[in-house]
Amino acid sequence: MSMQILSQYLEYLEVEKGLSINTLDAYRRDLISFLEFCFVLGVQELIQIQRTHLNFYIIDLREKKYSATSVMRKIASLRGFFKWLCAAEICLQNPTLTLEQPRIPRKLPKVMTVLEIENILRENLSKTERLVVELLYGCGLRVSELVGLKTNSIDLSANYLKCSGKGSKERLVPFGNMAKTALLDYFIQRDFLIKKYNVDTKNLLISDGGKFLTRQDIYNFIHEQGKVIHKNISPHTLRHSFATHLLENGADLRIVQELLGHADVSTTQLYTHISKKRLKEVYFAINK
Repeated sequence: MSMQILSQYLEYLEVEKGLSINTLDAYRRDLISFLEFCFVLGVQELIQIQRTHLNFYIIDLREKKYSATSVMRKIASLRGFFKWLCAAEICLQNPTLTLEQPRIPRKLPKVMTVLEIENILRENLSKTERLVVELLYGCGLRVSELVGLKTNSIDLSANYLKCSGKGSKERLVPFGNMAKTALLDYFIQRDFLIKKYNVDTKNLLISDGGKFLTRQDIYNFIHEQGKVIHKNISPHTLRHSFATHLLENGADLRIVQELLGHADVSTTQLYTHISKKRLKEVYFAINK
């Protein structure tokens, strides 16, 4: 019964809220984990779940050394689920109402310097690899947005691309001459690969072996490039660097928010702290 109701909830999130497949999978894992935990405690029905069961579950997560971020996400999943259960009159009481979120210290994202980006681009990269770097850094895309690009997502005449971000929200992102050159070079390579491997796809990115590029492929590639600059980096590091460098060069915070696809400007404001931190580092390095 619980799993059937869970399926209905996930369908609601997909249809009504427009959540991405990756987000839906995260919700599914979190909620199944909680329901299985409750079943072990002897709870058979959703209406039997009390605040004490939630407390035991959170204690169990902490004992298993889950990070504060993971615990916070799981609590958020439970809040949304029980809010929907009450709205659908499946449950009469919401046991998550007084549940507190764990405090998470805000860490400044790791960023790269312009020189480090240039050093990576000086490497002997394939046309596909060069395009990946140019779009992650030059457009500030998330890795999921990058692998989701289609050939018709790109407008070479107007110098912008259309990507689908969190919650399936679409946004237009401009790109510069470096990215445009990388795109033009890549499209020639892509046409060759399409014919060579007889691939029929609208996906923008395919590997030199004619396969679809996955998020893991890009993570692995960027991680390898980190060795060039002696840093542990991920695709998101390039996105952080994109935002930070824009703000350091005088870009308006609201414009950067739009380019990144942030729903709340407070998320974007984090990058202003990075800019100030880097400014201090440069100042004290000069004035030793």
